[in-house]
Amino acid sequence: MSDTIVKVGMAELKVARSPVALITLGLGSCVAVCLYDAEVQVIGMAHIMLPCSRDIKNNMNSAKFADTAIEVLIEKMTGLGASKSRMVAKVAGGAQMFSIKSANELMRIGERNVEAVRKEFKRHTIPIIAEDVGGNYGRTVELHSQDGALVIKTIGKGIKVI
Repeated sequence: MSDTIVKVGMAELKVARSPVALITLGLGSCVAVCLYDAEVQVIGMAHIMLPCSRDIKNNMNSAKFADTAIEVLIEKMTGLGASKSRMVAKVAGGAQMFSIKSANELMRIGERNVEAVRKEFKRHTIPIIAEDVGGNYGRTVELHSQDGALVIKTIGKGIKVI
């Protein structure tokens, strides 16, 4: 599909111009936040770990949190010629990896991450056009700049494109 593959690590974000694919491995409760501007073929991906930077003392890494990573992705993509008004989002991850019988809100990290991402995209008026979230399994995802395809690979569940 794409010529160059660029890895996005945990609590990292990257933006790129076509032809390229951004890939992140091993999403569990983390969420891959993906943005695409089809007109200029600019993509961005963040591998977020937590919903809100205000809840954590050590919050210097903006790519780690839903509330700050999306803001930075938009800025960086705009710097490559993308327009916020043309951006669309795709989201994957947010699994509940361990069966925990607890009412403790803090243990629902995956679900809270997905909720925070949806809230931020709504605040920025960027539509989420596809998502593959929840469940109890990990994912590896690739975002392709030429067509905005998000390829999701899961052990035991195969490959799907959204």
